[in-house]
Amino acid sequence: MGLDEEAAAPGEDRILTVPNVISAVRLACVPLFVYLLLGAERPRAAAILLATLGATDWVDGYIARRWHQVSTLGKVLDPVADRIVLLVGVVAILIDGAAPLWVGVASLGREVLISLGAGAVLALGGRRIDVSQVGKAGTLLTYFAYPMFLAGEAQLGSRAVWRGLAWSFVIPGLVLSWWSLGTYLPAARRAVRETREATG
Repeated sequence: MGLDEEAAAPGEDRILTVPNVISAVRLACVPLFVYLLLGAERPRAAAILLATLGATDWVDGYIARRWHQVSTLGKVLDPVADRIVLLVGVVAILIDGAAPLWVGVASLGREVLISLGAGAVLALGGRRIDVSQVGKAGTLLTYFAYPMFLAGEAQLGSRAVWRGLAWSFVIPGLVLSWWSLGTYLPAARRAVRETREATG
């Protein structure tokens, strides 16, 4: 996890990039997921959509790095899309009853703390902190765990197999997510201190 430079690198001021379009499409699919799960009561379709949204989270980051399409907007839009998809998805799945309540609370609690911490850093004058690779890995594992819980309840094959897979993903996902939360604390203090020192 690193801190942003004072000025964006050449080309990072771009808005219309492939990764940014993917992040925007992911955000647009959130209402569709809620409708499929709670409105149309089509848990199979909802599980497939949520798994796709989780996979594309990795895809947009790969494209940004591989084809040099990293942008300042993307550094903000990608984690925002991650959190909105995860928060809304977890709440909807908990309402549906497909995942254990404590798992959902652990996921939501971590995301709330991250959001509050990021807001506090900005309020104190600190620069934005990049998402850590450990945090991204935890989020990705969690992304795939919830569709598996949902697939098990939707009888998309063996319920026992899907539940077993879901637990094998969600436990390490939560461990990595909460571990990464601890790494943000010293980085947040450093970001605030460096900004204050730079401004005198």
